[in-house]
Amino acid sequence: MTNSNNTNDEQLQRDIAKRRTFAIISHPDAGKTTLTEKLLLYSGMLHTAGMVRGRKGRKAAASDWMAMEQERGISITSSAMQFTYKDAIINVLDTPGHEDFSEDTYRTLTAADCAIMVIDAAKGVEKQTRKLFEVCRLRNIPVLTFINKMDMPGLDPLDLMHEVEEVLGIHSSAMNWPIGVGRDFRGVVDRAAQELLFFSKTSVGGAQKASVQRYPFNSAEGKALLTEEERGKLTQDLELLEMAGNPFTSSDFLAGRVTPVFFASALTNFGVEPFFDAFIHLAPSPQPRATNLLTGEEGTVDPVKTRFSAYVFKIQANMDRRHRDSMAFLKICSGKFERDMVVKHHRLGREVRLSRPHSMVAGERTTLDEACAGDIVGVINPGLFAVGDTISVTGGFNFKPMPLFQPEIFARVQPKDVGKRKAFDKGILQLTDEGAVQLFWPYEYSGEVIFAAVGQLQFEVMQYRLRDEYGVETILSPLPYHSSAWLVGELSTFKKTTNSLMLHDRKDRPIVLFSETWEKEYAAKLNPNHQLLDILS
Repeated sequence: MTNSNNTNDEQLQRDIAKRRTFAIISHPDAGKTTLTEKLLLYSGMLHTAGMVRGRKGRKAAASDWMAMEQERGISITSSAMQFTYKDAIINVLDTPGHEDFSEDTYRTLTAADCAIMVIDAAKGVEKQTRKLFEVCRLRNIPVLTFINKMDMPGLDPLDLMHEVEEVLGIHSSAMNWPIGVGRDFRGVVDRAAQELLFFSKTSVGGAQKASVQRYPFNSAEGKALLTEEERGKLTQDLELLEMAGNPFTSSDFLAGRVTPVFFASALTNFGVEPFFDAFIHLAPSPQPRATNLLTGEEGTVDPVKTRFSAYVFKIQANMDRRHRDSMAFLKICSGKFERDMVVKHHRLGREVRLSRPHSMVAGERTTLDEACAGDIVGVINPGLFAVGDTISVTGGFNFKPMPLFQPEIFARVQPKDVGKRKAFDKGILQLTDEGAVQLFWPYEYSGEVIFAAVGQLQFEVMQYRLRDEYGVETILSPLPYHSSAWLVGELSTFKKTTNSLMLHDRKDRPIVLFSETWEKEYAAKLNPNHQLLDILS
């Protein structure tokens, strides 16, 4: 029996070591979803890559399954996909780039063991990239940098490296270096292998894998393919990197002190395969995760030694329009998952059976019999699960709570047809369970519900989905509040400003709405014994 257990433990350790669970982060239009698509192409999951466009007749990206995403050509909700790439099991979390959906992205990042940061070579480090990078830093998530669109006019590669360091406050280390830029971009130098990689197109629009030829850096064959100008610039840049560049070590990368940088074009596939090959060797397998013990102390869950545990990082309704169901996405943090296993639901204090588990690729479900730490599993949610819930075999702890960000836009929402009230209430309940919008109730009077969002597009998506999924047309009436803060302190002694409004959420957590930012700052001065927080953790 002992030998059998040891064999099982060794197999579990090997399985977990193969897992690479990561999120792709970027500013909108940097090419994040296109890169995800190319990972599917190179893994053999797609035979032809579909480009992301918001026009009729164009193929939608495989990771954008929601109808509105396919109409607009943008990612609105995070999607989770699992597939094999060479000897690794990939769990990729494709997150929305638009800042109006940043809440969904923040929650999804809690499930990532590392992140790929996509930067547009022409635009450098943009606003949303900075925000998402800071979330990675707060959660100690190691980041790889993919500088995209090298086939287009852009900034000088050295300037891009410098900007990453200056804006994000992290050392950058070039793992490869571009041969040519813009229209002249045709390959990269693999610095570690000291090889020249030349790419050539095999299809229109990067629908098929690019062809690659490799030559030793100092070989006569390789040099013959370079122009005199290219040889001069490469020699100068590479010598500068050797003298003044940052060395790369795995320990510095995993500790968040350095980001490995790769230059490529996701559109043409030039440099994409070498990046993926490097990624599966650099990215970490599942690591120990911090917990709060019921004793009040802090603890950790070991991915191999601790029996099954997981937490809910996302709820998504109506992924299967035929059944109008809700899916809870679990990040497995430790141990082995088996179909129909019975686990402890820590918040409810009861046992639940995890039936009908699925893995996902672009909205298509595949039934799972087993999974392990690092994997993302979808289970049918019969109203038992909420974002942040911890489940396990052993019990006795909870994973760290997910951060709550203060909303900035507020409105009243009503169905146009009062006869649709039941469908409206059902839709709103599911959308708020997902975290797509937030609901608040005023302390001063009861019965009224106030809707809140981080960005305007969240309201547009809410109205679209209520109409598309529940058949309810709605009227949205904006409210004159443009700032808010979570309130920590005694409610009875809090001094309100003239135009502020006190609300509470479903868990009775107080939040204060303000007409302008200056009013929030004034309220903080009026109440030195209270805290007004932008993030509630």
